[in-house]
Amino acid sequence: MSVIHSADSRRSTTPNGVMTTLASPTQGGAAHAVWRVDMPAGNSGPLHSCDREQVWTFLSGGATVDLDGETYGVEAGDTIVLPADLSRRVHSDAESGFSAIAVAPAGAEVYIPGGVTAEDACDLAPKGTDRIVPPWMR
Repeated sequence: MSVIHSADSRRSTTPNGVMTTLASPTQGGAAHAVWRVDMPAGNSGPLHSCDREQVWTFLSGGATVDLDGETYGVEAGDTIVLPADLSRRVHSDAESGFSAIAVAPAGAEVYIPGGVTAEDACDLAPKGTDRIVPPWMR
């Protein structure tokens, strides 16, 4: 058994929010990556895909999730299941932002659909046709 104290959690700050790794292969030896997402009001994550299913449970606030051409509204208490290999983008509520807990299998890779890198992509984002395991999922 592993205990990961809050003070030992790994935090990754992006231009859109903060991802806090709660458990992962390199943090507690977990078979799944579990992380918290805190996105301030009015922010949007990058358009991307993931090669594995992700499950997000919203703890507070609200968001709009664009998934493969469909748009879904979510709020505190809602859970979304994001299937593998579909393009997705999460937009926080303009007034409240959101906090969520997310989980994915260890080693899940993210990539840019079609390999087109956005001009405003941060240093942590995959470039071109690269596939990466984000820091919060390692």
